[in-house]
Formats: sequence, C-alpha cells, structure tokens
Amino acid sequence: MTRTPSKPLVLVALLAASFVINLDTTLVNVALPTLTRELGTSTAQLQWVVDAYNLVFAALLLTSGSLSDRFGRKGMLMAGLLVFGVASFVGGYANTPAELIAARAVMGLGAAMTFPATLSLLTGVFTSRKERALSIGLWGATAGMAIALGPIVGGFLLEHYSWSSIFYTLGPVSLAVIALVAWFVPRSQNPVPHRLDFLGLVLSGGFMGLLVYTIIEAPDRGWASAASLVGFAGAVALLIAFIVGERRTDEPMLDVRLFSDMRFSAASAAVTVAFFTLFGFIFLMTQFFQFVRTYSPLSTGIHLLPVAVSVAVGSTLGTRLAVRAGTKAIVTAGLALQAIFYFWVASDISPTLNYGIIAIQMVVYGLGMGLTSAPATESIMGAVAADQAGVGSAVNDSTRLLGGTLGVAVIGSVYASLYDARLNTTLPAALPPALTDLAHQSVGAAFGVSSQLAAHGRPAAADVVRQAATGAFDHGLSVGCVVAGGVAVAGALLAGVFLPAHPPQQPGPERQPAELVDTTSDRKDPVL
Repeated sequence: MTRTPSKPLVLVALLAASFVINLDTTLVNVALPTLTRELGTSTAQLQWVVDAYNLVFAALLLTSGSLSDRFGRKGMLMAGLLVFGVASFVGGYANTPAELIAARAVMGLGAAMTFPATLSLLTGVFTSRKERALSIGLWGATAGMAIALGPIVGGFLLEHYSWSSIFYTLGPVSLAVIALVAWFVPRSQNPVPHRLDFLGLVLSGGFMGLLVYTIIEAPDRGWASAASLVGFAGAVALLIAFIVGERRTDEPMLDVRLFSDMRFSAASAAVTVAFFTLFGFIFLMTQFFQFVRTYSPLSTGIHLLPVAVSVAVGSTLGTRLAVRAGTKAIVTAGLALQAIFYFWVASDISPTLNYGIIAIQMVVYGLGMGLTSAPATESIMGAVAADQAGVGSAVNDSTRLLGGTLGVAVIGSVYASLYDARLNTTLPAALPPALTDLAHQSVGAAFGVSSQLAAHGRPAAADVVRQAATGAFDHGLSVGCVVAGGVAVAGALLAGVFLPAHPPQQPGPERQPAELVDTTSDRKDPVL
C-alpha cells in the first residue's frame, strides 16, 4: 500500500534539514573570540575557520545539485547530513586551528550535499506559485530562526562548557533530522535521468573553488597582486570553458540559457548582494558586541535577536507580498532597507551607543534581508524546470556563498586595513614592538595587550591601548558599513531596472513536479 506523505510533515522535515545547516554559521561565529583566546587563532585563521567551510560548500554545490537530480534528492540529503554531523563531532576534538579548519572543510562537503536538496525537494512538493512562495518564505525564515537560536545556544554552551561542545552538539542533531527525512520525505528524482555531465561537474567545481579561494586570499595577498590576478583570470577562463561546454553538450548539467531570463539572473544578483551584506554584518558585529561592548557569548546571541526575528518575519511576508505587489518592488525595497541600515550604522556607531537604537537598526536590516532573499529565491526556482530543480537550487545556494565570501573578504579587508592604519597613529610610541605587533593582529588581541599592561601596573598605558584599539575598530567598522551600503544601493538599482515584477503568464499548469515516490512501498505511484 502506498502511503501519501503529508505536506506539512514534509515541510517540517525539509525545514529542519535547512535549519541545521544555517545554524552552523552563527554557532561558529559566536565562538570566534573564544577560539582566539583558547586555541590562539590569528585573524587570518579565524577567517579560515569560516571560509574553509564556505570554500568547499561553494565549490561542490553545483556538483551536488546535479548529482541529486540524477541519483535522487532524498538520498543525497540524508548522506549530506551524515557527513556534516560526523565531521562536526570530530571537529570538537581539534587541538589546533589546522585540525579545526580541516573539520570545517569536511562539514562544507556535507552542507553542499544537503542544502540544494532541501530547496529542490520543497519546490517539487509545492508546485503552484502561491504554495511555492509560502514554502520558500518559510524556508527563508528558518535562516532567521537559526540566526536567533545559533548565538544563544552557542553562548549558553560556551558559558557552561568548552568551545568543543558547539561542534559535538551538531552530530546528534543531524542524526535526528536524518530520521525525520527518512520517515516523512518521499523520494524525488527525474522520471528520465540525464547522463552525467562529467566535464560540467569538473569545470563548475574548479571555477567556484578557484574564485572563492582567490577572494579569500586576496585581502592578504593584495587585490591587485600577481597571485590574485592570476586566480581571477583562471576563474574566468574556467567559467568560459564551462559555458562553452554546457552549450555544446546535448544534456548539460545546467542550461546556461537560463541566465538570459531576468527572473533567474537578476534575482541571483540580488541574493548575492544580500548575502554580501549579511556575512559582513555577522563577521564584524559579533566582534563589536563581544570585544567593544564586552558582552558574553550568550549575551551576544540575545542582543542579536532583533535581526534574527526580523529576518524570519521579512522572509515569510516577502514572498506573499511578491505574489501580490511583484517581486521587483519587494526585492528592491529590501535592498534599500539594507542600505539604510548600513549608512545609519556608519553615521553613529560608537562603544556607548544606546542598545535600543542598535536594536531598531537591526530590525531595519533584518526586514530588508528577508524581503530580499526569500522573494528572489522564489523567482529563481520559479524559472527552473522541475527536472533541474537540484542544480537550480544549487545556483541559488552558490550565489549565497559567493556573496557571503565576498562580504567577509571585502568588508573584512576594508576593516583590517583601516584598523591597522589607525593603530599606526594612535598606539603609544613607547609600547614594546612585540606588543605593538600583537595589537595589530585584531581588536581582541589589542584588548589582551591592554589587560597585560594593566596587570603589570601600567594602567595609563593600558587605557591608551584600549582607547586606540576601540577607535581603530570603530573607524574600520564605519567605513566597512559605507562599502556594504554602497553595494546594497547598487543591488537595489539593478533589481529595480532588471528584475521582472511577475512570471510570464502561461496557459496550462504552472509547473509539473518531478516524480515523488513514497519510500515505504516498491510501487512508484506519484504521490502528488
């Protein structure tokens, strides 16, 4: 007997899988200052704790999405969760930054296998535009809930246990979600599987991997250095080869003609910009709260609640509003709100700024983020054929990762260069060279220098170092916000000009779903 799966239970299982992957970002970021103190990680190593995950995640997204279309999305989802959970648990045993970075890279592999399948399965079940918009809005809202709970759970664990507990926790959570997916989610794959496009798999992975790696390394090497220019040129060459190869093959992993559809390409650009601003925000604001405002990790999570909740609200409302008012208007408004947030923060950020104002600012940003990313994702998935839902979802996820990596690299680079330059003019000239070099590593390291001076009976020098580091951090943060705000303005203009308001009207059914079959029966009867 064939069991018809319940749509609400399918939705819960898929949102839980998406939630686990999103949860990881905020769990790890709230632990960055603790890793500095307990593992002795430098600023560059902290970035790699974040970026090793992002690099592998981004490089293998298209490959995983294509393979899930070919071999089955449910199986890929469950395998990815297993890899992710095991790698996270092993990462808790790391004794050096290098070991932790390696574990994060394997977690990125698991995330790449998991994330595209959540969205492709979702759009295979919810096929009408209103259903799809609602489900994608909830899918986007899980990111807000993860942002809300990640720092709070992470802060609680850090206050009561070691940093390793953050990584141990994700193991059993992943196993629980695997059980949910196994029981409630039907199998989904194409009725007529395509041949594997091996060349496309290799070229897409090479392009994304080289591009993201070059972006990560550019702040240290220099954006115009020979190594960076060679890396960017190599990525462009691989991209051209990928496009040419996909246009020539009979069964491409990705129909590149999709990018001529502004519902797809302009929406992808909007998602890229949104996550550029988001990752830059997370990277700097966690340090601002923990170092400058001296909040504990748990307190940092609680103080980030306004942005998290508003992302969830904005995502849920955004897709509904897009169906009525048009995707163009909602996405443009969302990007404009992000720009307003960054320019507002740049104008008044200070160590003593009233938290009530900061909370209002975060609500503005969170609403803007939700109004941008969820409707843009709905536009992307609405433009993709059902038999390429996995790779279409992977393109959406790739834009998120590419934008996020650019955000950390560009905003982090702007911040770091200005922080360093300001310290050159404000640190005491009599400070020993070793302590001066340490203070230049990060604002956390500079505050450590201040504590050392105070402990050795030099309170005046300690106060000067702390004030210099705080001023340098605020200066770098303010200019970084201006850069992010400028990028958001550019994104709003692009969306306002190029993003269509509504899908083209077509006779007949909106979208035929890929075949979904119940896992408890050998029969392959369609369940929807």
